[in-house]
Amino acid sequence: MNIEEVSMELTKRRMMTIGEAAHLIEGITEYRIRTMCKSGQLRAFKAGNKYLIAESDLYKAVFGTSSDTDNGGAA
Repeated sequence: MNIEEVSMELTKRRMMTIGEAAHLIEGITEYRIRTMCKSGQLRAFKAGNKYLIAESDLYKAVFGTSSDTDNGGAA
C-alpha cells in the first residue's frame, strides 16, 4: 500500500442514506432526518435525488457528539 492509499483510507467516512440513518438511531424517523437535512441542522449532500449523511455528522446533530468509533471508544 502506498502513501496515497494510506491517506485515502484514513480520510474515508461512512456515508449513509436517510433510511440507513433512521435505522441506526432508534426513535428518529426518515421524515425527521430529511427535515434536518433540508433545514441545515444535519450536514448532508445530495447525490442525484438522495441525501448522503456522514455517520459522524449524524451523531453530532442528534447527540451533540461523535460516535464511539470516532473517538476511540470513549464515552
